[in-house]
Amino acid sequence: MAWPKKVHESIKRLNYVKSKLGDRFADRQPVADLLVLGTVCQENILIVGPPGTAKTDIITRYADMLDMTAFHYLLTRFTEPSELFGPLDLEAFRSGTYSVRTESMLPTADIAFLDEVFQGSSAILNAMLTILNERIFHNGSVRQRVPILSFIGATNTVPDDPSLRAFADRFALRLRVDPVDDDKIDDLLDKGWALEEERITRDAGKENVQEQSYMKREEVQHLHGHLREVKLGGVRHDYTQLIRELRAEGVEFSDRRTLKGLKLIAGGALLRESDEAEIRDFWPIMHLWARPEEADTMREVVQDRMSQAGVSGLDAERPVAEILEDLATIRNQQVAFASYTAAGARLMATNKLRRELIADHPSEVEARTEVEKEIQATMERMEVNNV
Repeated sequence: MAWPKKVHESIKRLNYVKSKLGDRFADRQPVADLLVLGTVCQENILIVGPPGTAKTDIITRYADMLDMTAFHYLLTRFTEPSELFGPLDLEAFRSGTYSVRTESMLPTADIAFLDEVFQGSSAILNAMLTILNERIFHNGSVRQRVPILSFIGATNTVPDDPSLRAFADRFALRLRVDPVDDDKIDDLLDKGWALEEERITRDAGKENVQEQSYMKREEVQHLHGHLREVKLGGVRHDYTQLIRELRAEGVEFSDRRTLKGLKLIAGGALLRESDEAEIRDFWPIMHLWARPEEADTMREVVQDRMSQAGVSGLDAERPVAEILEDLATIRNQQVAFASYTAAGARLMATNKLRRELIADHPSEVEARTEVEKEIQATMERMEVNNV
């Protein structure tokens, strides 16, 4: 079965979001991959890392690239429930009913992001248990349906406190981010300064810097519905063996995580535009660890399983046709070439395609020529506009 054209188009746009987001931040492509996968599979994500590793920035920019309602808040131990869920509905209260007004608050968001997610009070964390697991908010006596597609939490560390275990377990997908390696500092400086220039321009009021929106909620919901059509029979035995091997290594792999893993494998296949899962789609399993010390073991076991199946690494090269589709998307974008921010971002995205062709498809001279023509055209337009 081939996916309908509408599905292919939605997948391409979402993968473009993933590629564009990963290209804006040094060494943060795995974060972009996980954000997109979590949204399609409607799973919660926990990003773990020390301060200053761009956790908040990349998640915020991801939400900006989606045409959806987003809610972002920094939790502290002094945060009141009303700051997340909404103020008391005084009119209803006078008539004897307790409820809060949730308009524009967390219970009405499509994408929710809580920074320092474990810092909330017990009242907040308990209220969020049903939101995270069942997408239900108990608003007084009413069970209010919550439209959140993906709930993203960021934290410096995963706490050992047993009282937080149930809350933490609601975040199926986890990723630890560390400071950029020494050999990637040049990339960090290039991309970090480009982002800083955007902030300076915006704060000076000289340009309305705003991310383009690429995906609507309805499109992502539509993709989510197609997960059930992905054929999983071909990897069922290998997945079963993988779970047994992980448990034998002492990894805490609950029944709930085992089932979620199968859905995430389907999500990996869908984002490849395939309706049949393969072992290469096992990569999300590396992010299902419960304790930080399990992360390395899970990565080694999953990578070994993929290597045995002939999958060379996790970043499989993309077909040339897909790279050229990205080039067409870049060409079709309306860019104000008088703006260094917009023109520079276009140049950076196109040059990334060039590097990808050189690394993965060195014999594809014609495709590389097309990309280089676009790079030259962008530079000429920037020069004409004195950018």
